[in-house]
Amino acid sequence: MLMLGAGLSLLGVAGCHGNFRGPLRGEEAAAGALDASLAEAPSPAPSPSSSPTPSASPTESPAPAPAPSSAAAATGTPAPSSPPASAPASASASAAAPSPRVVTAAESRPVYELDAARKVVAITVDDGPDPRYTPAVLALLDQYGIRASFFLIGENADAHPDLVREVAARGHHIANHSWSHPDLSGLSAAKVRDELGRTSELLGRLTGRAPTWFRAPGGGWSPTVLKVGAELGMRPMAWSVDPQDWATPGTDVITKRLEKELRPGAIVLTHDGGGDRSQTVAALKAFLPMLIDSGYRFTAPPG
Repeated sequence: MLMLGAGLSLLGVAGCHGNFRGPLRGEEAAAGALDASLAEAPSPAPSPSSSPTPSASPTESPAPAPAPSSAAAATGTPAPSSPPASAPASASASAAAPSPRVVTAAESRPVYELDAARKVVAITVDDGPDPRYTPAVLALLDQYGIRASFFLIGENADAHPDLVREVAARGHHIANHSWSHPDLSGLSAAKVRDELGRTSELLGRLTGRAPTWFRAPGGGWSPTVLKVGAELGMRPMAWSVDPQDWATPGTDVITKRLEKELRPGAIVLTHDGGGDRSQTVAALKAFLPMLIDSGYRFTAPPG
């Protein structure tokens, strides 16, 4: 689901048991390409499950959220009038909790697709991590050298922290999909902040980088959801291809829907959690090589 300010990350070829390594698949020049994709992408009408909030394309390129860094120890003797230890305490707090990146008004609108003039596609995977199906999805992505975006649920991440670290270690993008997967559009600002904030805190602690993108479950965007997400330093990512694999309609149905709806610049929605996802894994096994044979390149935010 795709971060500005770091360029189009196309996917390193990987083995089945390690981090991405070796040559890139697809486009090799990178700096600024993802920025251009997002800036030039048209704003399609939201999907039926999405809020009617318009999805104007972002126009600026903010830097990714900085990883926490250690502050230098405070030195010197404070002036007599200074409260004891106040300066070191402030420095420590600042180092432990860096300020969220600034999200502009344009960037706070959901991104539904990339540049339709470029034969790129973003694979996104929702509702994990799941100990049954996430490893199978990771193995397929490794096999084809594809970097994807995983929108993780906080409760699942809390239950399977090692799997979160594995997804990150293999070079995939980690993003926020709320703590308990509610319809955020029906919640108060305080509850939305709790759902997103708890998840960002956990994912940041597990991976060393706070998420800079989020996805509202079911596409439940609302002005409150978008505002809180921006205040937490995250941009919203929607989708343009939805095979409805969550409903387990059958492997053939999922595959045919993916093939029918696919187009340049697509953001593809799939799931590795929330139920039996064996059909999704089987569909991806057929769909991913078809994408490669058709000349598609893959992209995901870099952090």
